[in-house]
Amino acid sequence: MIRVLAVAALLLGVGPSLAWAAGGEGGLINLDKSLLIQVVNFALLLWLLSKFLYRPLVGKMQERTRAIQTSLEEAQAARLAAQREREEFAAKIQAANAEAQAIRAAALQEAAEEQRRLVESARLEAQRLVESARAELEQEVRRARQELRREAADLGIIIAERLIKKSVHDEDHRRLIDDAVARLGKN
Repeated sequence: MIRVLAVAALLLGVGPSLAWAAGGEGGLINLDKSLLIQVVNFALLLWLLSKFLYRPLVGKMQERTRAIQTSLEEAQAARLAAQREREEFAAKIQAANAEAQAIRAAALQEAAEEQRRLVESARLEAQRLVESARAELEQEVRRARQELRREAADLGIIIAERLIKKSVHDEDHRRLIDDAVARLGKN
């Protein structure tokens, strides 16, 4: 707007001096009423152009500048939000990986503990079975010895009966008793 007014002032200032330099008449510009009407017309045209063309154009340009600036700010905000979300997502993934590793480590530790318990339980069961087998074996040995003693006693009684039935010499008697005693001593 200021430029337009400056150009108009320049023309108004230069116009009369050009007309006067031409000698009054027959020049480019005549100094009469028509010059005044032309100046008024020119000023009116400048005012109309300024009001209906220049100001709306400048307003639209400023509005467009503001819209572009707003779009740039929104794009920057969206970029920052996307960056923040990407960082949050990366942190969540990292936390999930750490949690998965912790769960895996706990499961491995629990499996190792369970294996140790099972091995210990199997070892104790085997030891119990061995001790039980030893106890049964010792009991069977005792029973067998008692059975042998009973059979030896019965055998001794049978031998004694036979010897009594026969006439036996003292030497035979002693030998039989010594044999029976020796047998009982071995068992």
